[in-house]
Amino acid sequence: MAVARLPLWVRKPFAENSTTREVDHLLETLELDTVCRSARCPNRWECYSSHSLTFMILGTVCTRRCGFCSVSKGEPESVDVQEPFRLAQAAMELGLDFVVLTSVTRDDLSDGGASHFARCVEELRRIKTRPGVEVLVPDFRGEVQLCALVLETHPDVFSHNVETVPRLYPKVRPGADYSVSLKLIETAALHASNKIIVKSGLMVGLGEKEKEVIDVLGDLRNAGCLSVTIGQYLRPTLDSLPVEEYVSPERFRHYEDTGRRLGFGAVYAGPLVRSSYRAFEIWRSVNGNHDSKQEFHCKPRD
Repeated sequence: MAVARLPLWVRKPFAENSTTREVDHLLETLELDTVCRSARCPNRWECYSSHSLTFMILGTVCTRRCGFCSVSKGEPESVDVQEPFRLAQAAMELGLDFVVLTSVTRDDLSDGGASHFARCVEELRRIKTRPGVEVLVPDFRGEVQLCALVLETHPDVFSHNVETVPRLYPKVRPGADYSVSLKLIETAALHASNKIIVKSGLMVGLGEKEKEVIDVLGDLRNAGCLSVTIGQYLRPTLDSLPVEEYVSPERFRHYEDTGRRLGFGAVYAGPLVRSSYRAFEIWRSVNGNHDSKQEFHCKPRD
């Protein structure tokens, strides 16, 4: 049975200020969107205040109908070829040290939007200060060559979210396949350079069992994933899937400890953790371990 009452540990005050208004104004001026806004992220104001953004490219309409997401579904707009240039301009004007790029799923495009991801990374690489870049990509229908196209631009972090446990995919991610997502992560780990961190994330509170979550962590680590985030699912709209459980902080700590024992270089687990939350901190913490923990980088375990 779905639960309705929001516990104190997942409540976060609204904190708009002059900095967040500045960021919103710039995004509107440059006609850019963020997943922070489109997905109604509870950390939006905190991240905006620290000039930490997750840009959502390739439009605001998704071709899939995932039950957890508030992003619009339907017929997407055409690809905006000027978007990579405006994206780089925003990163320069905001003085971003780290940029996260994600997108709606574009099954209508022959390459799933992979070439647009690549162009965006290339434009960000032309910025004099060279900010770190994380790409949080859709599954590209499991096509290896599209994953490789993005990897060839050498992002600092290559991320793809499995989102939930395999049993719940028909309800939570219709149109997606757990094995395809896992294969994408394994492909990235096998073909990425040692300086590219492979990352994934999932939500809890959708009806999964504790063992199922731990099994997913094991699958991700075996696939070569180095970093993982685990957060509480919060219902963004009344049309979205209901929350089945508010997971306790203690269980989040258990998931975090389990992830570390499995060998992840970085694990963030908590009620308000999202896949790109504190992405720069995760990248920096793992990046500092390149010399001493080469076994973490892009190699699946036996």
